Amino acid sequence: MTSLSTSIEDVPLNRFHRLLTLRSGGGSFVDGYVLSIIGVALVHISQALALDPFWEGMIASSALIGIFFGGFLGGWLTDRLGRQKLFFVGPVLFVSASIAQFWAESALAIFLLRLVIGIAVGIEYPVATSLLVEFMPRKYRGPRLATLTILWFAGAACAYIAGEIILRLAGDDAWRWVLASSAVIGLALFIVRLGTPESPRWLLSKGRAVEAEAVIKDVYGPEFSLKHLPEQQAKLKVTLWNLLYSGYGVRMLFVVVFWTCCIIPLFAVYAFAPKVLAALNVTGDSAAVGAVLITLFFVVGCVIATRIINRIGRRSMLIHSFLFSGLALLCLGAFHTSAGVWTLLFFAIYALFIGGAQVLTLVYPNEIFPTEIRAFAVGVGTSFSRIGAAIGTYLVPISLDVLGIAQTMYVAAFITLIGLLLSWLLAPETRSLNLQQAAALG
Repeated sequence: MTSLSTSIEDVPLNRFHRLLTLRSGGGSFVDGYVLSIIGVALVHISQALALDPFWEGMIASSALIGIFFGGFLGGWLTDRLGRQKLFFVGPVLFVSASIAQFWAESALAIFLLRLVIGIAVGIEYPVATSLLVEFMPRKYRGPRLATLTILWFAGAACAYIAGEIILRLAGDDAWRWVLASSAVIGLALFIVRLGTPESPRWLLSKGRAVEAEAVIKDVYGPEFSLKHLPEQQAKLKVTLWNLLYSGYGVRMLFVVVFWTCCIIPLFAVYAFAPKVLAALNVTGDSAAVGAVLITLFFVVGCVIATRIINRIGRRSMLIHSFLFSGLALLCLGAFHTSAGVWTLLFFAIYALFIGGAQVLTLVYPNEIFPTEIRAFAVGVGTSFSRIGAAIGTYLVPISLDVLGIAQTMYVAAFITLIGLLLSWLLAPETRSLNLQQAAALG
């Protein structure tokens, strides 16, 4: 018999929660796939369409540009129209734009279609994570959100494997099939999401209490009702002005800065690992093996963070993540002339420890904002962090040529240590709190 004091945030993990993790995490898998598949195909696209460096760069960065706009748009629409409706926008855009790439005959066409795919990715972040966190029991909230980061890497790895197979088997126009291949997993994502209910928290925030109670009874059982849902009753109009001036401006600053400080060095290291390793005198087979190992340690770091996030807490994990990854980058700068094995060791330490901050980019913004502005806050964080990612990716080759490897690593370490300072000053602890408590300002 369910007690009136029992919260739906304290129920055991059930079949619905596991299915919802698949439905939300599938978006991260598709994101990883569609963002990585261009790396497999770009050389072949360039040859087939005789691209100049300008268009190569535009096509490579088009998805990041799209994510910037998609994050804002997706967050705003998700909070206004509901999680359920927006849950299907990303898959529809993935499928339609991916198929359209097969017939693209110009650099402009591919750029625009990749831009649409980036918008879809940007939409996915706020809608998938907010829907997941609003149903998940508090004990599983952090680990399940963190799992989405691991699924992103799984999608990226699948893109490289599938892309190489298609290139070997599909003939002269193989790059078209490579780009179109993401339609298959986009369609699978659409199908698996069929039947997903609306968030009762969002329904309640819109005054639709009867519908919210019906969802609760359907998901948790007939003995549950709105009495078992702890939720804030305050109504906030979803605008950037209210987000900043309703008391959540400092929290938004925290999310944007720590997310950006995490993502700039990470994207730079991940995207240019072979070039950075070569600058650190790790070449040939050692560089190839090193790049693979760095990717592996990124994944291992995220897996470990997922396992310990409830044990050591969000704040402690974020602080230690920035501290040790920043020290590793400092060591890469200070010992840049050392033997290759030391370089790989410091890179591995960086990749391992940044996993904590990386998974918290999805956890914190979903926990520390109320239902009325949760998705919008995630969308803003997504958009601004991708500006940092684009800037970092653009500047790394220039920095290596102009400043050299040591100074480049020092800059990356400085950015990471800014994240450490901000986290020490502003990072809250939310691991044992329900969503209402975690989002409360007082």
